[in-house]
Amino acid sequence: MLSRTPQRVVRDWTRDSRQWDKYQPREGDVVVATAPKCGTTWTQRIVALLIFQSTKPRPIIETSPWIDCRFQIPIDIAVQILGAQTHRRAVKSHLPFDALPIYEEMKYIHVARDGRDSCMSFHNHFTNFTQKALDDLDNVGLSDQTIGRPVPRLPSEPRGFYLDWIDPKSAGAYVGNHFFDLEQSYWSERKRPNLLLVHYNDLKADLAGEMKRIADFLEIDPPSDIWSSLVESARFESMKRDGRALLPVLDNIFKEGSDTFINRGTNERWRNVLTQADVELYNDRVRNELSPGLARWLENGRLKSADPRTMED
Repeated sequence: MLSRTPQRVVRDWTRDSRQWDKYQPREGDVVVATAPKCGTTWTQRIVALLIFQSTKPRPIIETSPWIDCRFQIPIDIAVQILGAQTHRRAVKSHLPFDALPIYEEMKYIHVARDGRDSCMSFHNHFTNFTQKALDDLDNVGLSDQTIGRPVPRLPSEPRGFYLDWIDPKSAGAYVGNHFFDLEQSYWSERKRPNLLLVHYNDLKADLAGEMKRIADFLEIDPPSDIWSSLVESARFESMKRDGRALLPVLDNIFKEGSDTFINRGTNERWRNVLTQADVELYNDRVRNELSPGLARWLENGRLKSADPRTMED
């Protein structure tokens, strides 16, 4: 049952929330929803491992299509892929929670990460787009009257990229701004019973524990004799090894395909890039746009703070 319709429309070079109008839900469907470069693909892989209870690397674009995406596979094809699936289904979104339709019979998993880490990872992502990918994004922008321009070309140097990302009036603001907006939208709904908040830091610190937490939320109980192999297949090194099988479509989007997309999986690279004044720009936006509880959780994760459902703003 639809408990809440989308509260707004989001349209930019990569996302179009109106495409969810073509989505037909099924009971038990799972939505993995994040800001870019916060552990999306990692969590999609975890969900697939839990659903299929197999370590076989299946193409993620087919096991959990990105519904709001404007530049990979057309929405009509994504809907056909989902319609043909007979197993429990999962999909991906980069939309804020209030731009999604909320169905009571579905499960929503939001994965978050410190914004500075997300930005450094997105720098690798954006600066390694192929020319074809940039052309496709340009075409999206030029053909959409609400955008009307090519996708911004952002600085290739990490610090310059960050300064564009953090400045709300810069060319790169379309990325940085929607990070803060998106995180607030999930945090404000964190006590919904069909929404689980997961943190990148916690996945790194205790992958088995967080996978068990996700499995419990999805009401999946994998057999004990395969559990260790499922966890092993979700580790960064395993995903890097299986990258081409998991992400074959990326050869057309990123230079060196999945080897570039699954990059390092590390945090705090920003510490060797940013000045203290640069960091204060981030701190200022956090203080001005995020509640203290959300700011604490985004920086530390659940294991070093508390379960988001029990935290106060």
